[in-house]
Amino acid sequence: MSRKLAFASLLAAAAAQGAGNQQTETHPKMTWKRCSAPGSCTTVNGEVVIDANWRWLHLDGGTDNCYDGNEWTGCSSESECTSSCVLEGADYTKTYGAKTSGDALSLQFVTKHEYGTNIGSRLYLMASQSKYQMFTLMGNEFTFDVELSTLDCGLNGALYFVMMDADGGTSRYSSNTAGAKYGTGYCDAQCARDLKFVGGKANVEGWKPSDNDANAGVGPMGGCCPEMDVWESNSHSSAVTPHPCETVEYHVCETTNCGGTYSDDRFAGGCDANGCDFNPYRMGVQDFYGAGKTVDTSKEFTVVTQFSEGLIYQFFVQDGVKIDMPNTTVQGVEGNKINEEFCKNQFAAFDDRDRFNEVGGWSKMNEALRGEWVLVMSLWDDHYANMLWLDSSYPPEKASQPGGDRGDCPQDSGVPSDVESQHASATVTYSNIRFGPIGSTVEV
Repeated sequence: MSRKLAFASLLAAAAAQGAGNQQTETHPKMTWKRCSAPGSCTTVNGEVVIDANWRWLHLDGGTDNCYDGNEWTGCSSESECTSSCVLEGADYTKTYGAKTSGDALSLQFVTKHEYGTNIGSRLYLMASQSKYQMFTLMGNEFTFDVELSTLDCGLNGALYFVMMDADGGTSRYSSNTAGAKYGTGYCDAQCARDLKFVGGKANVEGWKPSDNDANAGVGPMGGCCPEMDVWESNSHSSAVTPHPCETVEYHVCETTNCGGTYSDDRFAGGCDANGCDFNPYRMGVQDFYGAGKTVDTSKEFTVVTQFSEGLIYQFFVQDGVKIDMPNTTVQGVEGNKINEEFCKNQFAAFDDRDRFNEVGGWSKMNEALRGEWVLVMSLWDDHYANMLWLDSSYPPEKASQPGGDRGDCPQDSGVPSDVESQHASATVTYSNIRFGPIGSTVEV
């Protein structure tokens, strides 16, 4: 009896989303500043980690792939893949085009390496080797500098927060032993189903390879949580967007209950996949953001975002000058801040479904802002809608209608194959991150 129990215990220990030993995982170092008042900031020594979805996934004890291209290859069931497959360490610069220098992180869009080609990346700020840096947004402001002059139509340099677990899910799911050190535990308001692992389990049973993305697919499970898009942008358009969820923490959905980008019914899940966005171009001010405009995207600038009860406000600093977000010119919508009145009026003016309030609105968003968030820094293209929802007219039939025009990019732009071939060297740099009470991170 005792020998059987011991054997069963060994099996349980082996059944885990673990880490391999082919390459040592060494996180690039990156500093940031914690502020208490203008001009009073302390440097924090941090590091960054790339998301587990980008990593080489292979059979434990060897080098055979568990996942190749956009298909699972080395295993076939949830239990087998969870217990047999391990995540490998990363060569950040050579493989993923990600590098740090002091307080700056640069992400290159396409990177060719000895094993193939990497497209885009998603990284997280770390507090230690095994824990993500956690931020409580309510009552605080988050500030960073950005250089995105090479990000053309169809690209998205996104800096945002999601309510991931600090340890990447190891405490919540015993089957996840790789944890934050290997970038596990991603979630967002789209209830991401393109993840190879969700809730510590392999997302393999029912996985469908993408028909237009050689590296991606969609599985039955999705990782869901509130999302605060501080910055989704390229050199043509930008948007700041809160996304509340009914459940204010990491949670798992399955198939028809997920909603979001990866489901037939976008509104089926418990999160607001669309959010309540402030995109200056969409709000009627077309000469505000872009190359040579008020916020000139041909050169570096600073983005400041403030979070208070029921209110999100963003402004910019460039060449030492504060630039307020412009007031909307859309009929029936007023102001330059995101609050309850703005969201309610925007949905009505644009004839959009108010999913924001259906999932709890500001009550749920405020609850989330009082919680803890992980900082995400990424660069990506869009195989579902060509990024038209950020920088062009979307949906296409709403061109020239209220809320339909979101940027000056053509409707035939953003096709991933074109973007990847024409703008492979595009790079975004996030730097000089500062965080502290409202009014503490900038002097203007």
